[in-house]
Amino acid sequence: MRTGDLKARLRGYWYVAWGLLGLLLIKLAIVQFFQYETYETMSRYNRIRPVSIKAPRGEIYSIDGTVLAKNKLVYTVSITYPEGTDNPEVIERLAKILGEKYPEVTEKYINDLIEKQKYRLYEPVTVARDIDWQSVVRLEEQRKYLPGVTVNVEPLRYYPEGFLAGHVLGYVRSIDPNELAQLDKERYSMGDLIGKDGVEKAYENYLKGYDGTRRVEVDVKGRPVKELVTLEPRAGNNVILTINAKLQRVMEKSIEETLKYDQKNYNPKARVASCVLINVKTGEVLAMASYPFFNPNDFTGFMDEATEQYYFPSGQEYDPMNPGAATNRAIKALYPPGSTFKGITAMAAMEKGEMTPSERVTCTGRYWLKPYIKCWAVHGPVNLYQAMAESCNTYFQEMGRRAGFAELIRIAKEFGLGQKTGIDLPYEKAGLLPTPEWKKEVNSILIDRKYDKIRQDLNDKYDRLLKEASTEKEKEHLLAAKRSELAKVEANYQIDYRFNTTWQPFDTFNMSIGQGSNSYTVLQLANYVATIANGGKRMKPFVVKKIVSPSGKVLLENRPEVVQEVDVSPDTLAEVRKAMLQVTKPGGTAYGLFSQFPSNIQVAAKTGTAQTGRKGDKRNEEFHGIFVAFAPFDDPEIAFAGVVEYGQHGSSSAGLIARDLFEQYFGVKDHLTSTAQFEGQTVPEGGE
Repeated sequence: MRTGDLKARLRGYWYVAWGLLGLLLIKLAIVQFFQYETYETMSRYNRIRPVSIKAPRGEIYSIDGTVLAKNKLVYTVSITYPEGTDNPEVIERLAKILGEKYPEVTEKYINDLIEKQKYRLYEPVTVARDIDWQSVVRLEEQRKYLPGVTVNVEPLRYYPEGFLAGHVLGYVRSIDPNELAQLDKERYSMGDLIGKDGVEKAYENYLKGYDGTRRVEVDVKGRPVKELVTLEPRAGNNVILTINAKLQRVMEKSIEETLKYDQKNYNPKARVASCVLINVKTGEVLAMASYPFFNPNDFTGFMDEATEQYYFPSGQEYDPMNPGAATNRAIKALYPPGSTFKGITAMAAMEKGEMTPSERVTCTGRYWLKPYIKCWAVHGPVNLYQAMAESCNTYFQEMGRRAGFAELIRIAKEFGLGQKTGIDLPYEKAGLLPTPEWKKEVNSILIDRKYDKIRQDLNDKYDRLLKEASTEKEKEHLLAAKRSELAKVEANYQIDYRFNTTWQPFDTFNMSIGQGSNSYTVLQLANYVATIANGGKRMKPFVVKKIVSPSGKVLLENRPEVVQEVDVSPDTLAEVRKAMLQVTKPGGTAYGLFSQFPSNIQVAAKTGTAQTGRKGDKRNEEFHGIFVAFAPFDDPEIAFAGVVEYGQHGSSSAGLIARDLFEQYFGVKDHLTSTAQFEGQTVPEGGE
């Protein structure tokens, strides 16, 4: 190459180099003088990371000072965007490390969490809580391969008493997007724990604290270098329950022992029970339990398959042999009241002026009107006191006939049956107080559905036969037969519709003894009895006494609230109380339970034996045991209601639990130090 050509080419390169350098200088000048603030802000925010400091939830105490819910510090693993969430290798490595100890944490599990939070990835995605120290060490050893993965120390809900009052307390679980959409975004974020049931849910706004923030300077790999400033979290408020821990322990202990006794002596299906003990003057719930018991600690972390089956057994139909522990049956399950309803029947008849307590009705073992409903024994001539003591069905069917269904329904409504009590717990069921209007509405749907299917089957049958017919004469014969069958169907439809949608006398007779479609919660039964005991004031039950701030300031105090003063005369209420007292006297169905009580503590009660009404159960052989009571008779303080599914007799199932609670409450016997429930005591047999 000639020297001139070489110099020209080099000069060209020189111009290009200077041109590029000039462009670089111009870009640098633009960045330095015109875009300085933008890039300086970006640099600062990439260097400084906000780290949330979770606030501890408020603690929950029983009225006698037992800590039922508190917090413990645990290690929590989270993954941030984009370093971790957009890196499949990080997710794979994280799942491998955690999966050795926690098999539930898989790549799919982590990706599902990220997907669920895809619109809020500016918040860390919580992967696992309460991991062990060995897992923390392994994560720290792999730190350089896990960008975006952080391990923080956070407070986690902890229930030191385990199952004690578990259904009342409820539980906390990670918030879901639907819940978050309804909540304060400045107070809640994805991954937060939130109350899902019980007191934890009902008083979430008080228990939830305010999270703090820590600003941390990090290096280019996201590792913390220096802590800059910290905004401390504010703990949630403390909740004091009306629940008495000692009485709660006795209730739960007695339930377990009673179920073992009933399984052995009456029915192996006796695996479920629920009870409520209430202050008749204030509405405070002193104890509430549902068996199978519920441990809220099971819901704060991963749940293995066996635990999940314990709370949520598979299968479409309710299985009494594997009932599932997630439901608080004291407020969510519905039961026929059985003979415990007879107090309503007695009040209805007296209020209507159709009977006096001393008037006698002769029991021959069955009621005299069709359809004959049997009594469990032949009682002969009985008045109100004898009929209540011996639980005579014939007497109360006659009183129901005299009062009429309208008065029965009116009195039942006065005492809150078939209505929510308003207790400060979520998901309470209303139950069912059957009425003529309800019967017509429900049965008309069922009958229409039944006959629509019959008509359709008939049409399908003749459509098929007509297609197979070979001659016109044969078709005419089939059409005539179809018209005839349809006419019979319509005639039967009219008969069934009129009968099944109209209130019949047997509906009144069944209602009067607590059978039929009556179905109420255990809490409703307890409140109904408490209203009889306190002279007619239907109180609003509650489980939270007060809420106190961390500094000791009372923020909320629930006070006794009269929902309604029943429209029943004081004399009528007094007569029913006296009749219930006879149940625990010699000859009464609950005499054996309280015969050893001191004379100054008289218990009034009512036993119940209710047909389960469940598909597949033996109609006259399998019953729920139901029991209600209040004491002391002269100046009532407490009322009880309990149900033992398949307990057969109220006196030998739920009545045993009531006895233990009353003995504990009045100091007759200390069941917390006792080892045998039935030692040296009489267990009633037979009857109700």
